[in-house]
Amino acid sequence: MSPMATGVPEVPLGGGPEEANAAAQRNWRSAARLSSAVDRIEAFLAVAGFDRGPWLAVAFAAGIGAWFLLPMPWQWVAVIALAMLAAIAAQALWGDRDDRANLRLAVVSLAIVVAAGMAIVWLRSAAVGAEPIHYPRVERIEARVLERIDQPAEDRLRLVLAYRDAEAARARKVRINVPLSADQAGLAEGAVVRLRTRLMPPSPPMLPGGYDFARTAWFQGLSATGSLVGEIEIVQPGRGASSLAAVQRALAAHVRERLSGSPGTIAAAFASGDRGAITRADEEAMRDSGLTHLLSISGLHVSAVIAAAYFLAIKLLALWPWLALRVRLPVLAAAIAAGAGVGYTLLTGAEVPTVRSCIGAVLVLIALALGREPLSMRMVAVAAIAVLLLWPESLVGPSFQMSFAAVLAIVALHGSAPVQAFLAPREENSIVRFARRAAMLLIMGIVIEIALMPIVLFHFHRAGLYGALANVIAIPLVTFVSMPLIALALLLDLVGAGAPVWWLAGKSLELLLAIAHFTAAQPGAVKLAPQMGLVTIALFVIGGLWLALWRGRTRLLGLVPAAFGTILLIGTPAPDVLISGDGRHVGIAGEGDRLLMLRDTRSEFARDNLLELAGLEGEPVPLSRWAGARCSRDFCTLAVDRGERRWTLLMARGRDMVEERALAAACDRVDIVVADRFLPRSCRPRWLKADRRLLSRTGGLALHLDEPRMEAVAEGQGEHGWWRGTRR
Repeated sequence: MSPMATGVPEVPLGGGPEEANAAAQRNWRSAARLSSAVDRIEAFLAVAGFDRGPWLAVAFAAGIGAWFLLPMPWQWVAVIALAMLAAIAAQALWGDRDDRANLRLAVVSLAIVVAAGMAIVWLRSAAVGAEPIHYPRVERIEARVLERIDQPAEDRLRLVLAYRDAEAARARKVRINVPLSADQAGLAEGAVVRLRTRLMPPSPPMLPGGYDFARTAWFQGLSATGSLVGEIEIVQPGRGASSLAAVQRALAAHVRERLSGSPGTIAAAFASGDRGAITRADEEAMRDSGLTHLLSISGLHVSAVIAAAYFLAIKLLALWPWLALRVRLPVLAAAIAAGAGVGYTLLTGAEVPTVRSCIGAVLVLIALALGREPLSMRMVAVAAIAVLLLWPESLVGPSFQMSFAAVLAIVALHGSAPVQAFLAPREENSIVRFARRAAMLLIMGIVIEIALMPIVLFHFHRAGLYGALANVIAIPLVTFVSMPLIALALLLDLVGAGAPVWWLAGKSLELLLAIAHFTAAQPGAVKLAPQMGLVTIALFVIGGLWLALWRGRTRLLGLVPAAFGTILLIGTPAPDVLISGDGRHVGIAGEGDRLLMLRDTRSEFARDNLLELAGLEGEPVPLSRWAGARCSRDFCTLAVDRGERRWTLLMARGRDMVEERALAAACDRVDIVVADRFLPRSCRPRWLKADRRLLSRTGGLALHLDEPRMEAVAEGQGEHGWWRGTRR
């Protein structure tokens, strides 16, 4: 029976010779295009040579970063499994093909390193993570002092304590704030103390994009933070001057004694890494002028110490003819300089930038001693892997990111052909040579500022715009004047003759602070921005790494993702409403150029978080003083126009009992309700009820009313230990 007879239309199913031939040609063309692309990648990798090596550090960091971004353990296992499958597949497909040797090596090595990064940070989290306490409490404890941190600028000191929690039957490590008035002899590392303290679980981010102290505390092993209640009883005095921390404190105190005021606090930071005495005004001026990196002991300071030690060692050793004739002085001087660098690193607290700088400087010394190229991307990659092996969690912190971004920018800039041609030796007078070096310093400052700006905006939501100009003067001033004078003054203090040099050092630091305050006070000195999205910062990171790690014209492709990141950054909208995780603090942006706040709080932390994440500056305006708001003792209401509609907000101010029927009627008339307590189910606003029941699950919220959409702190936290422990 024919198809037409059955009423079923005849549909050609294929299989004829012409169609089979066309399908084969299409498949052949697709395979040919794929093979051609693979051939080009293979050829590119073959030409790249040693430029491929640093990408192993990038892959290692990518594995660590993926662990932080992915919320669930099954996803971490899936990444490791997929990476191993990729390595096995590459070996199986191209194992016997010499024309795919470079591609096979790249896939196998990168996949293994990604899996290793994921596994190492997971193991690190499981090994050092400390489950936080479940609720705030006041208790009396007997504890041993593990660390003492002096903060005279805040009129306090911090103690890290270890004690036995009888209720949970486990040892805990906590950090408490102690007023300076409660300080006493013997309160140092190793002391056993009794005290009454108010303990709190480490705080998660107050708002989406805010600082995640809970994550930091998890990797530091801290179960709680708190404050002293009453007095401290010392059961057993501490070790005192026998510990390195005590030596650091004694050195900082000696410097501040010899040099008073703000210059003394800056000098103490350079000499010992102790920043606790620097005033808030000086900190903010250094930050807004782009000079805050000078306060953190990093590459500049370690390099200056090692370079000075190397120069002095080789000059002094050369005065001993017997030694100079029998020993390679550069090798011996490099060993002495490396020892000086390690000692300075330990003395200043061994923070991540300092350790990175020390590792890099030691590698440079080894390269110089062996007659190899000292400044290379491979050296930076080795230092990065070393730091991430020890502290994988440092990857997500601003210190690691800014430190390595600056070094990558410097090495990439000096390795580029135009710069090498610009700095090549030539016949010219000293004035022209000095001008060339000064111009190079300015260019380097601008490049570093461009490299750091996305990172600074992502973490701090503000960046200094004139930092390149300020650094042209500040970096040589600190490197060649201030630090040598401080070192010489400390040396002369051994014989009681350091006073004149301390005076000179103070004047140089006064000039540094004057530069910082002048730069920060200029109009437009600071760029404010709301929270940058992960896609935006990822585009900047990918573009920056591509620009830095490749050579030739290929590196210019990195400008493409950087350009897209810039477009997204410019178009990043500020949130309309910010709600803290406890529901007590609410900020409303878009009503003029000032931030509206529900409460006139004395908490600088809450106020600064709201201002930074709203991308605004100036003093916030309490809602009770805003003409468009209506406030009673219990609630405030506010209507705002966003997009094509009007939104009405109802926000709780007090905790007095409210008649349920009246509250339900008020909720029916508004779009958003915010409260720091549980609200009855009869309260049903038109869009969102952000009470304690919701906020305990989501954390802080950022609301964009134009779309409308909601961002929550809980997004992406998943089952990481620090977030799971904060659920109520």
